[in-house]
Amino acid sequence: MSGMNVALILAGGTGSRLGADVPKQYLEAAGRPIIAYCLQTMEAHECIDAIQIVAEEMWRPLIRKWAGDKLKGFSEPGRNRQMSILNGLEDIRAFAPGESVVLIHDAARPLVSPQTIAACIEGCREHDGVMPALPMKDTVYYGVSGRIEALLERSKIIAGQAPEAFRLERYYQANRALSQDQLLEINGSTEPAVMADMDICYIAGDERNFKITTKEDLKRFCRIVGDGEDSET
Repeated sequence: MSGMNVALILAGGTGSRLGADVPKQYLEAAGRPIIAYCLQTMEAHECIDAIQIVAEEMWRPLIRKWAGDKLKGFSEPGRNRQMSILNGLEDIRAFAPGESVVLIHDAARPLVSPQTIAACIEGCREHDGVMPALPMKDTVYYGVSGRIEALLERSKIIAGQAPEAFRLERYYQANRALSQDQLLEINGSTEPAVMADMDICYIAGDERNFKITTKEDLKRFCRIVGDGEDSET
């Protein structure tokens, strides 16, 4: 398949759920900002040709300190995650052919593995998109207003991870087909692709590829990278 493989890293979040003054992706762990971990993994990966980052202007000098030659540029954060993605897609289309693959990844998932990245790219050879996912371990119910309404079939429920990879032009058009109000209601990157009837498959996820959302997540990550201290930020 011709085209490029472009990583779109989302780093425009506020970190409000963590309760930190600094957005979580810019907190330090073992001497590096959290965003540096996934950024350097993408930079070192032989299959990644370019990197585009959604980030506020004030954080871009810090990101440049940790970025390499694959960094193409920055995109403006949108009103929500999906509108940030659309901004990034529009900027990527300025330098990448439509048949390219875009890998959408959260800066707050610092432990993405090279194997997961490669598997997502490979999956786009046969499909319009690929999402890593983990099976559900717990019994899953459908609940409404404090009442259990139904027991869901656990074998058919998965928990999505990132990066989510898509064929660039098809995914861009799927997003462009949605109104601003619809984009504001999107909760996951794959949702517009499903709405557009794109062929999306899922592959085995990775337990270590967790998203840092809470203080406990941050402490876990610090232990993994050997910081030696539990952050109270």
